[in-house]
Amino acid sequence: MKRREVLALLGGASVWPLAAQAQQAAMPVVGFLHSGSPEPNAKRLAGFRKGLAGAGFTEGQNVAIEYRWAQGKDERLPELAADLIQKKVAVIATLSSTTAAVAAKAATSTIPIFFLIADPPVELGLVTSLNRPGGNATGITTLAAELAAKRFSLLRQLVPQAATLSALLKPSHPSTKVVTESLRQTARTLGVGLDILEAENDAEIETAYGKLKPGGALLVATDPFFFIRRAQLIALGARNKVLTIYDSREFAESGGLMSYGTIITELWQQAGVSVARILKGEKPANLPVTQPTRFETVINLKTARALGIDIPPNLLVTADEVIE
Repeated sequence: MKRREVLALLGGASVWPLAAQAQQAAMPVVGFLHSGSPEPNAKRLAGFRKGLAGAGFTEGQNVAIEYRWAQGKDERLPELAADLIQKKVAVIATLSSTTAAVAAKAATSTIPIFFLIADPPVELGLVTSLNRPGGNATGITTLAAELAAKRFSLLRQLVPQAATLSALLKPSHPSTKVVTESLRQTARTLGVGLDILEAENDAEIETAYGKLKPGGALLVATDPFFFIRRAQLIALGARNKVLTIYDSREFAESGGLMSYGTIITELWQQAGVSVARILKGEKPANLPVTQPTRFETVINLKTARALGIDIPPNLLVTADEVIE
C-alpha cells in the first residue's frame, strides 16, 4: 500500500470519532421545567419517559432531558426558563405546573412549549384558542374549576350534615380566582357554607389547619405547592381529625382520606407522546389543546377508620379504588 493511501486511511479513521461526536451532539434536548421537586413526581416522570420511549425517544439514547426544578419557589422559574433557552433546547415541557408554563411562555415565543395544566390556557395567554393554539405552545388542560366543583360535591356527600365546608388554596396560584368562584357557586347550589383558607408557605398551612375543628371537612386545591407537601398535609389532617379530599391518587395512597381527579400518570405519558411529535417536526400551533376523558375516585378506608368515620355506601360503590 502506498504511503499516500495509508495517510488517507489514517486521516479517515481520525474523522470517524469526530463524526460520532457530531452525531451525539445533535441529540435533541427536552427542557423540563417544574415548580416542584423530582422526588414526589417520580411516578409521573416514569410515565412521561414511557410516552417518549413509545414514540421513539429513549432518554440517554436518542434524546436528552435537562431538568429544572424550582423546589417550590416560583420566583426561580424565570431564571430556570432562561437557562433552558440559553441551552437551546428543542422543546420545553411544563407538566402539572401552571406557573412553569406561564414562565416558559414569557421567556420565549419561538421554542415549542408543551404544558399540562389545570387552568384555562386561553385566559393565561398560553394559546389563542384550544383548537388553534396559534403560537409556540400547546398541551393538555385538566379543568381546574370543574374538577374542584366535583370534589366539593363529593366532600358534601362525605359529610351531609355539615353546615360549612372548607377549602385550602394558594392565593398566588393563577387559577385561584376562578376556582374560588366555582366553589362558591357549588356551595350555594348545595346549600352549604364555604370557608376559604389560604396558605403561601409552611407556617400558613399550619395556621390554616389550626382553624379547622375536629371532624371538619376540607378540600385541598390543585397546586404543585400542595402536592410536594402532601406528607405535611396528610399528617396535619390526621392530627386534627380533618376529613380531606385531594386532587390526585398519590394523596390517598400516602394516607389521605379521599381523592378525585384525572389519572395523572396517563396524562404525563400522553404528554411524552406529544413532545415526541414536536421533536419529529410538528408545530404546537397545529396541535389542538386536549382535555382528559378519564377520572378516578380513590378512598382510603384505613384512614377513615383512624378518623373514626364511616364512608357513605354510595361513595364506596362509585369509587374506582378502595384502599383497605
